[in-house]
Amino acid sequence: MQNKFSYLKMFAPTVLRIGLAVVVIWFGIQELLMPEKWMGFIPDSVAQFTHLSLNTLVHINGAFEIVFGLTLLLGVQTGLTALLLALHMFDITYVVGYGPIGMRDFGLSIALLAIAMHGASPLSFDMWEKTKTLK
Repeated sequence: MQNKFSYLKMFAPTVLRIGLAVVVIWFGIQELLMPEKWMGFIPDSVAQFTHLSLNTLVHINGAFEIVFGLTLLLGVQTGLTALLLALHMFDITYVVGYGPIGMRDFGLSIALLAIAMHGASPLSFDMWEKTKTLK
């Protein structure tokens, strides 16, 4: 039984990449559609430092998450994209602090870091590009 499904192991990074991309995109969409629900997560110091409204900061964050979530979903520059999203999530984890939400975000951060460390995976633009150049 173990050998029967061993070929599926090569798709594990792809499944993780796609799953996390969907999560990141979902959060980005929610932030664009309902910014008022997310404004409370932004520290006042960030708004004061940037001189931007909380609404604008949430929209910028949402756009960032959608763009890089789609990039991760497609597997474009997977290592760099996942690293940027991991750093973004580590920052969110720090801001949110210790607790259920912070621990969830820490887990997402580590998973994104693992994707960054792995790089290109099957069913990605990166892998397609890599095999195209080998021909």
